[in-house]
Amino acid sequence: MAGVSGCVKYSMFIFNFLFWLCGISILAVAIWIRVSKDGQEILSSEDSSSKPYIAVNILIAVGATIMILSFLGYCGAIKESRCMLFLFFIGLFLILLLQVAAGILGAAFRSESENILNETLYKNIELLSGTDSNAKAFQKALTEFQEQFKCCGLVNGPSDWGNNFQSHSKSCKCPDTSDSSCIQYEGNYVYKEPCISFIKNLVKTHILITIGIAFGLAFIEILGLIFSMVLFCQIGSK
Repeated sequence: MAGVSGCVKYSMFIFNFLFWLCGISILAVAIWIRVSKDGQEILSSEDSSSKPYIAVNILIAVGATIMILSFLGYCGAIKESRCMLFLFFIGLFLILLLQVAAGILGAAFRSESENILNETLYKNIELLSGTDSNAKAFQKALTEFQEQFKCCGLVNGPSDWGNNFQSHSKSCKCPDTSDSSCIQYEGNYVYKEPCISFIKNLVKTHILITIGIAFGLAFIEILGLIFSMVLFCQIGSK
């Protein structure tokens, strides 16, 4: 092991173990969404669109790629193989570039995504007064959302429910009639604020969490690039 730093070598072991855990977590969640009953309901909630399936398949590919790369980096470090370390470096560098590209695209289309969200929410108002299976599924989801976030209706308030208001008014009811955030509507005391603002805040929170995770992964990946290149050079100078 002359010329090879034990600190760098074991740092590679630790990095690849953490990287492998990230990969297996992504893969496990993606496979669960793809095959479980609850996951199928999530995927089929989109109107006959294949986009959710494509996104899940991409997650499966990313998780599998990360696991393969982490195994390659581990073997390269333990066997002191420059070829494996170089392949690991290239693969990790490409993943980092893809993350940066995705971040740039996400920032560029942020305003567009907000407009799409607004259009989707306004379009879904029709589902609240509908009676078919898709409408009932959406109504059930919004009812649970109303109970949790203390809001009523989607965009305009309780009037969004139309003729279905009475059957779903329980999730809108205010426990305190003196609460200034409540109004009287069709004989019921309900929350006057629609759920659109809560949905937007929830989406923004998830976006911030995603950005934070992406930056965390990028930091780990940069460490992996440094460790692998340092070890690659040390093995070459033996």
